[in-house]
Amino acid sequence: MILDYLLPPPPPVGLAAMGASQLFPVHRIYCVGRNYADHVREMGSDPRSEPPIFFAKPADALVPSGTQVRYPPRTRNLHHEIELVVALKSGGVDIPKAQAMRHVYGYAVALDMTRRDLQGVAKKMGRPWEVGKAFEKSAPCTAIFPAERIGHPAKGAIWLDVNGERRQTGDLSQMIWDIPSQIEYLSGLWELRAGDLIMTGTPAGVGAVKRGDRLSGHVDGVGDLQVVVV
Repeated sequence: MILDYLLPPPPPVGLAAMGASQLFPVHRIYCVGRNYADHVREMGSDPRSEPPIFFAKPADALVPSGTQVRYPPRTRNLHHEIELVVALKSGGVDIPKAQAMRHVYGYAVALDMTRRDLQGVAKKMGRPWEVGKAFEKSAPCTAIFPAERIGHPAKGAIWLDVNGERRQTGDLSQMIWDIPSQIEYLSGLWELRAGDLIMTGTPAGVGAVKRGDRLSGHVDGVGDLQVVVV
């Protein structure tokens, strides 16, 4: 069946996958907030009393590593958050933790760029976070590295430098909710599908960036991310 649209449909979103000639098709981007205890504390909360939370970014928030990221409008406090990304090759509902990793295609490194001032206002008013999180080009991301090549990273350094100065640093083993737990929980709320991405949270050290800043991120065993804010 050939579909006929009233307007030109938006182009599909895809990420490069190492070792593959085809793109990895992106369906949804799920994000985990408050998943590293030190980051929870720096944001003024208690990791013992407040479990991780989940929000989403649109697929077209993705931009490839190595590109320029425009400083977004209506903010004076744009923050960096370096994250490990999980890319799913299959999905389902109510996926048990013990079976979660069989759904993982691979991993990437990304930034959850955040309009912190707008997010802060939304928090105080009990409103959703989209205005602070889900804007254009808010998710710079590397290519996906297949798990069959790099395994399933559960520990190793994750860090971000701004203009050569270390800003964020942590270890994947410091996640409050590990990757199987995230997949289990998310699949109880939504039907996960092939092409879904999960941004797994950020370690402590988040902070503001300005135009001209060069951001360099890294996750051991996965890869490196480079972007410039313009």
